[in-house]
Amino acid sequence: MMRKAERTAWWEQLPKGIRDQIDGYVLQDVMHGAVRVVVDVGLGRDGIGVATAHLIVRDRYDHYGDRAVAVASAPHSPLDLESLAYRAGGFCGRVVAIEAIWDGGTVNDWFVRLLAITAEPAREHVIAVVYSTTAQRYLGEDEDAGTRPPEAVAAERAGSALAAHLSVPFQFASPDTPNDQAPRWRPST
Repeated sequence: MMRKAERTAWWEQLPKGIRDQIDGYVLQDVMHGAVRVVVDVGLGRDGIGVATAHLIVRDRYDHYGDRAVAVASAPHSPLDLESLAYRAGGFCGRVVAIEAIWDGGTVNDWFVRLLAITAEPAREHVIAVVYSTTAQRYLGEDEDAGTRPPEAVAAERAGSALAAHLSVPFQFASPDTPNDQAPRWRPST
């Protein structure tokens, strides 16, 4: 189990985007969400399990004190390259592709999931969820997406940058129109 000083050092080495996401859950008083992110980014890379993740999140609650109150919206997934690369580097298995896929729900309308595809074990890992509000924050107010959905523009930009950084292919089968039935990435044989 990590001591307080070790937890603080681990926290401080995280990319800012991931720290902001975790703190967003803390400020909403959604401990489970914050713990899930800590485990997602810390398990494969640093062996941080649920018990240690709870301690790290509890440290964040202590940091905010009475300011840790419910807020209406969920924290945005970080889309900066440093945060995405950090997340991708913590998965078991080698990342072989980055893929963006559309998903839809009755509450959030259409959104894009940014996935890291790994081999051995062959799995998909969600590294970011791009809602329209996430896209607007990432792209900035002055960015004009043209006729394309802003969540597609943001996911394509962030996913392409991550794929280039990792030297793996990037796929977004339907970048102009929401389509959750678009063809998925398959390894070339």
